[in-house]
Amino acid sequence: MNNESGWDATMRWGAGFATTHWSVVLNAGQTDSPAADQAMARLCSGYWYPLYAYVRRQGYHAEEAKDLTQEFFAQLLAKNYLRSVDPHRGKFRSFLLAAMEHFLAKEWRDSRRLKRGGGQPLLSLDEADAEGRYKIEPLDTLNAERLYERRWALTLLEQSLQRLRQEFAADSKAEWFEVLSPFLSGERMGQTYAQAGARLGLTEEAVKKAVQRLRKRYGETLRQEIAQTVVEPAEVDSELRYLLKVVSS
Repeated sequence: MNNESGWDATMRWGAGFATTHWSVVLNAGQTDSPAADQAMARLCSGYWYPLYAYVRRQGYHAEEAKDLTQEFFAQLLAKNYLRSVDPHRGKFRSFLLAAMEHFLAKEWRDSRRLKRGGGQPLLSLDEADAEGRYKIEPLDTLNAERLYERRWALTLLEQSLQRLRQEFAADSKAEWFEVLSPFLSGERMGQTYAQAGARLGLTEEAVKKAVQRLRKRYGETLRQEIAQTVVEPAEVDSELRYLLKVVSS
């Protein structure tokens, strides 16, 4: 029996550069676009925590940071800030940080009572998890902006890994992912290729090849995640290099 055929099909990534969520937002410009609203909401849903960590590192306590982050996104998704977006300076992470800086400096300083989007938050944030995650951040080694960028990069890596997990589960190979994924970073948790093969019913050589394909697919998935946050295909490689540098620094 060929244990790899179905998984190989999962690993393919079509050529070309599809219209990205950020491109949809930018191209909508000043017009009222439901597609742009949906694209922005999807982008924001993945990256709220880096901004929460940024606000906390600016000195706000936990409850203030939660309220600020929620209100920021409520206003952002209502397009209060989209008017100033420059399509030629289009990295979404840069736009989002600049928008938050503007919000903290201009929008929040005179406001003492939050309406939280008029009582109807436009984006659901995992507030219960936010402070738990923040408490394990490095205390003094990163300033607010560096912490934001590091968290942004790690979020992209986490989302890419989650997409891979879903792909394997859809192909009825969830166990494969759990066994093979530790090899992505070299942290095998004491497990050898032979031991992994024994768990999956594969030879040691087959496991090595499977890990190679997994690494390749992980790289492709990460590039796809990055592509959603830039305007041009040419920006993906430079953004990937930058984010990997941020993670390793």
